[in-house]
Amino acid sequence: MSEASRPPRIGSPSGRSTRDVARRLYYACSAFLFDPRRVASSWRALPHFVRNALAYRRASEETSFPVRFADLQFATTDRFLSAGSIRGHYFLQDLWAARCIHQRGVREHVDVGSRIDGFIAHLLPFCQVIYVDLRPLEIDVAGLTYRQGSITELPFPDGSVESLSSLHVLEHIGLGRYGDPIDPAGYLRAAAELGRVLRPGGELLIGTPVGAERLCFDAHRVFDPETVVAAFAGLTLRSFALIDDSGSAIDVGAGFSQARQCVYGCGLFRFTKT
Repeated sequence: MSEASRPPRIGSPSGRSTRDVARRLYYACSAFLFDPRRVASSWRALPHFVRNALAYRRASEETSFPVRFADLQFATTDRFLSAGSIRGHYFLQDLWAARCIHQRGVREHVDVGSRIDGFIAHLLPFCQVIYVDLRPLEIDVAGLTYRQGSITELPFPDGSVESLSSLHVLEHIGLGRYGDPIDPAGYLRAAAELGRVLRPGGELLIGTPVGAERLCFDAHRVFDPETVVAAFAGLTLRSFALIDDSGSAIDVGAGFSQARQCVYGCGLFRFTKT
């Protein structure tokens, strides 16, 4: 589909202002005060919780599992959720990266800081994984090796890693969120280090927020896609895909101009080293 024929999307310049304000208010409340969506869901579920507890108590006079006040756990909000979710950055990003690696027939892969219970779990049935993170990790999982280290000082020699990834990590480096030192140029140092260890002919998968470029301290940066490409100047961009603001699908034909229209999209970059 051509750029001109694409339908208007959430986060376009005409609708960005209102959505931006709403998102910023939501993030401010959830970060410093409370999660407005969780509060609204809790109030909606509370009458059902009370009614269910009373009904269960009346029906369970002779059961070995009576309702006791000290053991109450309010979880009735689950009745208003769907059976699962295939929306959002992480599910789609992790699936994209795992498919890329599987299609290449990779048998040993190195990942830096991605999600253990998502992306790494996808890889382990067919691939040995070396996982690097700044924070400690206790594991005893077949096929998974952990090395503690920083993305700005990776524990690998130059040009030694054939298959490499770092998903939803680059945007955090240098903000102190995960105990790393404050460094406004941290994402550049991380990009240079990933490029250093990648073997010629190897492939690097990067997933990171894209859209109107800005810093949301101390959560993350949102990059213009050209900023990401420039950070990996020593590598060649082979493909770009986009998860837009709807978070419902991966657009493999998206261009950088579409990414710039997002408030908080996810850019999926596939780099190689020549």
